[in-house]
Amino acid sequence: MNPVFLGQDFHLAMECVVCHRGDDKKDAKEAAHAGRIARPSDNLKLCGLCHKKVERNYSKSLHYTSMGQREGVKPRFSAEELKIFDQKVFEKSCRTCHASCGDCHVKSPPVSGITTGLLQGHKFVKKNEGKTCASCHGGRVYPEFTGEYGGTPDVHYQKGMMCMDCHSKQEMHGDGTMYKSKQEVTERPRCQSCHTNKTFQLSHEIHKDTVSCQACHSAGQYRQCYSCHLVTGSQAKPDFILGLNPRDRKTLTTLRVVPTIRSTFNEAGIKMDNFDTVPNYWNSPVHNIKKRTERTRSCDSCHVAKEGFLKPETLIKDGSKANEDLIYNIKPITK
Repeated sequence: MNPVFLGQDFHLAMECVVCHRGDDKKDAKEAAHAGRIARPSDNLKLCGLCHKKVERNYSKSLHYTSMGQREGVKPRFSAEELKIFDQKVFEKSCRTCHASCGDCHVKSPPVSGITTGLLQGHKFVKKNEGKTCASCHGGRVYPEFTGEYGGTPDVHYQKGMMCMDCHSKQEMHGDGTMYKSKQEVTERPRCQSCHTNKTFQLSHEIHKDTVSCQACHSAGQYRQCYSCHLVTGSQAKPDFILGLNPRDRKTLTTLRVVPTIRSTFNEAGIKMDNFDTVPNYWNSPVHNIKKRTERTRSCDSCHVAKEGFLKPETLIKDGSKANEDLIYNIKPITK
């Protein structure tokens, strides 16, 4: 540990055994490390000794409960299948993605058993999105945001903004409510929080409440994942998809493929009796925003060429029957 940090961080003024246990009375490494806890913040109550409110709220937050993953696929299961999923899949697979306090404030979270290590020599840091958010969200969102995937950085990233400039600590820590989906989170970011549209723009007025910001301002293709299986994982390729928001069936927005297919959980003995209840596409606030795009430059991109629109012939093969409900038949502009 860098001795310079000792006077800069209150946490480091405490003895190692306060968090990591072990025996600080022993000189030999093996004896001193007996009973050592490598990831002490996996027990949130330890951090809660000082940070009571944060611990209480965070224990119910989506980053800790991973409930978004469970609730998203839950409608596809029968009651009996849900029990099997909770026992064989959710607790043993999905729940391993939850983040503890230390994953965000001390050491980069492990992904597939690999971590980039301490964020700053065991110093407790408020944020370091490039080593924390990027680790867990490095498959799609973060590389799209930086331009590593797709080649076009988000305009907010180009202006020097990072994750926490939009996603507040209140959103990350939670408010004590156990939400089932990020859609329910009251503190989630909204474009309108900054972009108040003080000057009149005809396109904004025409599309207000019927078209999402991303539908027009996404720079282009983003990562889509297909054919996910418990054992072999999924396959990814770039695409840009526009269709109706499956959560309200009235707003045109960017869609991202849900890689769950009919055979995804066969290894666990789950056939998904209600597979067709929900679609294979979810609305996605993609993170590759630009002020000027093909769709903002010309109305014809959507109303004539219909670029990116979900069509019957582009639907996932053997996908959910609910996919058809997301097709939006855009009409030509009438003068």
